[in-house]
Amino acid sequence: MNTFDRQMGRRDALMVIGSSAAAVMASSARGADDPSKGFIDAHSHIWTQDTDAYPLAGDQTKKDLDPPSFTDKELLAVAHPHGVTRVVLIQHKPYHGLDNSYIVDAIAANPGVFSAVACIEAAADRPQDEMDRLKKKGVRGFRIRPGEGGSDRWSESDGMNAMWRHAAETGLAICPLINPEDLEQVDGMCRRYPETNVVVDHFARVGIDGEIREKDLKALTALAKHPKAHLKVSAYYALGEKQPPHTELIPMIRRCYEAYGPQRLMWGSDCPYQLTGPNTYGDSIALIRERIDFFSDEDRERILRGTAEKVYFS
Repeated sequence: MNTFDRQMGRRDALMVIGSSAAAVMASSARGADDPSKGFIDAHSHIWTQDTDAYPLAGDQTKKDLDPPSFTDKELLAVAHPHGVTRVVLIQHKPYHGLDNSYIVDAIAANPGVFSAVACIEAAADRPQDEMDRLKKKGVRGFRIRPGEGGSDRWSESDGMNAMWRHAAETGLAICPLINPEDLEQVDGMCRRYPETNVVVDHFARVGIDGEIREKDLKALTALAKHPKAHLKVSAYYALGEKQPPHTELIPMIRRCYEAYGPQRLMWGSDCPYQLTGPNTYGDSIALIRERIDFFSDEDRERILRGTAEKVYFS
């Protein structure tokens, strides 16, 4: 597991776990009684200590969970005070593999609060059957990585092609977790399947080594020529200077804003990793709400709610 996927410290986990359900109820967050009126966090992971009900992948044990727990309730306790009332849950493949039951159960237990992006076996004979099964349970997207599907190239994988094709037919999203060098693959698949909704995670990790290179930014913004391509403005803890106030990312955000428009950008925290000190949930959402002067109020509404609502909650 790389450092991007596991950067949550145990000290910060204890701070999160200390948040109680009472804090959620006491919150003055906008839309607390009606989830549809609040903001949407388009990217968070959850897991639980109940590894009997939700087994860990491989030979992992509870000792491998870092933080030890980040449940749906713990997530909402962090999100609600900032006006966030809905969240897109991202299957945490390192811990749970292709068993999406925990995020699916969270959707069922919290009507109207969660949507989800699942992980499935793209190399299966008919991955579209699993896509249909999970769609009925509230899943609206499917996370893919380079090398999945039984081939180094997505375009050469029968299963991956079936996923992209079926996503277009059913209104589902394909959500690539990639590095800048993989944008070329995404571009090729977007050309092949122009009606497929695509949501690229975390700026395609441009700036993960601390440097935002012009060639990477050009490739990222060039993807906007595909009308169904969307981008997550997320995971600030892992990009640029990797600490608040995250304003060094504003020039990159501006370039993406000019290319995609606010209607194809969505904010996500990438909790619980964004809670790694000195990073906080508040600093993540504040970058969009308060620290970017070229956003209009309408732009903020789209980035903090409208885009994710269209893709994941419609």
